[in-house]
Amino acid sequence: MTDLTCGVDVGGTKIAAGLVDEAGRISGASRVPTPAGDARALARAVAGLVRGLEADLAPGDRITGVGVGAAGFVDRTRSRVLFAPNIAWRDEDLRSVLEEEAGLPVVVENDANAAAWGEFVLGAGRDVDDLLLVTVGTGVGGGLVLDGELYRGAFGVAAEIGHLRVVPGGLPCGCGNLGCWEQYASGSALVRTAREAVATGDPGSSPLLERAGGAVEAITGPMVTAAAHDGDPLAVRLVTDLGRWLGEGIASLTAVLDPAVAVVGGGVSESGDLFLDAVRQGFREQLTGRLHRPELEIRPAELGNDAGLIGAADLARQRPRT
Repeated sequence: MTDLTCGVDVGGTKIAAGLVDEAGRISGASRVPTPAGDARALARAVAGLVRGLEADLAPGDRITGVGVGAAGFVDRTRSRVLFAPNIAWRDEDLRSVLEEEAGLPVVVENDANAAAWGEFVLGAGRDVDDLLLVTVGTGVGGGLVLDGELYRGAFGVAAEIGHLRVVPGGLPCGCGNLGCWEQYASGSALVRTAREAVATGDPGSSPLLERAGGAVEAITGPMVTAAAHDGDPLAVRLVTDLGRWLGEGIASLTAVLDPAVAVVGGGVSESGDLFLDAVRQGFREQLTGRLHRPELEIRPAELGNDAGLIGAADLARQRPRT
């Protein structure tokens, strides 16, 4: 008999689920669109994925629990979603609803926390006790593992690192504040600065505009990183500037948290050494007391888009101690 846990990653557009064993291997992965505007329909969709995976189990195998990574604020009891910006969850007791729908024990966790746990247990941080995960996508997300435990804070909503204020009175953020880190160090920031550079006639912007078919609004993050890989000077500068912003923020977090490793994941991080080398440079330039302290290692994430699913499944398996 093999005991498996089901990991579920709930995003604004899709719900992905899969069975995960103790080694982090995923089987039977499936996904459905997210009914983001209907909390009860969303719970039924998650339960339907779980039941579908259960129906396809090999003889003798069983699902012992379900871990759900949710894009929102999750309370410390890992049951209630306090708020989700892109999903109709407002003080939703998701664990109770899902346990009723799926008939299995459920753990609910913030999606970035779940990804941090996945990288800590089975990915880039498996050799350390203290880890900071920084995910660079549309925004900047994060998760913390300190002394081998996932850190959630007093109310369960710790590690919202993208909303550190780095520029007083700076760019407006979707959270309602000004000057948040993710306005300068995210994939959205990369697209914005690239479009601004092309629109204002920045020298050397013609190749990037050609990639976009002559339309400034068609410029995307992957387009900029691909151009940087090809050596386009403007794209290289944009990606390098983004990396420095990220590295400087990691240096500030290090002054507070002192982790052993910072794991960088998300779509932008996949641009490789050009980006990560800039992150490391920005980090070293801003690290307090750099010459008189050990330095953390900045590593690329290993689990990719599966980190949240794998981490959520492992949290369900480790439920008594985490």
